[in-house]
Amino acid sequence: MTSFDTSPQLNLWRALLALAVVFLMLATTGWTAVRQSRETGALRASLSAWEDGRIGGRRLPDPHTAPDRLARFFASLTASQRTALARRYPLAVGNMNGAPVELRYRANRIALREQARIERARVHDSRLSPAGQYEAGRRLHRFEAMSGTDREILAFDPEGAGRAAEVFGDLGRAERISVVVPGVDTALLTFQRTYRRYSAPVGMAQALYRAEHAVSPATRTAVIAWADYTSPAGLGIDSATAMRAEYGAVRLDALLRALPGRAPVSLFCHSYGSVVCGVAAPALPRRVTDIAVAGSPGMRVETAAQLRTSARVWAMRDADDWVRDVPYLELGGLGHGADPVSAAFGARVLSARNADGHGGYFEPGTDSLRNFAGIGTGAYLSVRCAGGDDACRAGLSGTTAGGRA
Repeated sequence: MTSFDTSPQLNLWRALLALAVVFLMLATTGWTAVRQSRETGALRASLSAWEDGRIGGRRLPDPHTAPDRLARFFASLTASQRTALARRYPLAVGNMNGAPVELRYRANRIALREQARIERARVHDSRLSPAGQYEAGRRLHRFEAMSGTDREILAFDPEGAGRAAEVFGDLGRAERISVVVPGVDTALLTFQRTYRRYSAPVGMAQALYRAEHAVSPATRTAVIAWADYTSPAGLGIDSATAMRAEYGAVRLDALLRALPGRAPVSLFCHSYGSVVCGVAAPALPRRVTDIAVAGSPGMRVETAAQLRTSARVWAMRDADDWVRDVPYLELGGLGHGADPVSAAFGARVLSARNADGHGGYFEPGTDSLRNFAGIGTGAYLSVRCAGGDDACRAGLSGTTAGGRA
């Protein structure tokens, strides 16, 4: 008997209905514009102060200049001069691609403590509504936790919903670097969670870092929880278009080009984060060797070859992930293109057994996390393919689980 649930006609009608709903939303709510990369608020103020500043009698360089030029500038300073800049312009230095990573950690710790003082005052500000005071308390708690000496915050912007990035491992000495790119509803208050811990960027990165060590204990790795772009808020117009992804792709590329050393980099892109990675792919530096997407609504292309990247492209989707029901097409800027786990797309399709839905890909004990760890350490022969065969490993060499190449 033919199943109507899998008929091409029904799938087409589902897609057309979904697009009709999106167009209705556009007509009634308007198109949400995305502010481009001009910073506002506290970060903008710190950058403006930097632009007017001097050190040792000379002007400070343009904070937006190429990372290698900024790296040479910081290398020309004494240790005390670098420390003075971090204290004087903490947000500027903490977010400056090209500044030494240890200096960025120190600067962001200062910036977080300054922002915590601001939120502490707002908690007791009678001019705020009870809801406003409660929100200030949540931000205070988050900033205090992130400012601990055990945290290595690579980026921090308190403006609006906020942005952040955190490093696990020694970024400067790493032999392999992994970057976790999350999806919708990513902000400072969702940067880490106690409940559903491994669905938030910090938990994702921590789980991956531990899993990589388990797969290849001798490999020095670093993992970055990268929530340093303004993601869509919920499943609305922004999540159905590439506007936020285009902005995020620029920021992701800037991060990758500023990473220290020459270690290979793997991207692990979840949900809307895979749209960011797809938009970024053609311009990514060649040190990016792998792009792995999970629960992807599409990568803005019809085939992996159209990403125009030298990186290997991997894809996975759990059987219970609701994203399988999205319309995998792009029409008039709406939708994100073909399904990355489809045979026609051409990615290496991985097992996501036990991932348990859209938010479970980084849960310990899942095939998805073990596969991510194998990719992140270059242990390609250890990964499990979706079909239970060797198709996703075709033509690959590398380590097996637990050893070097």
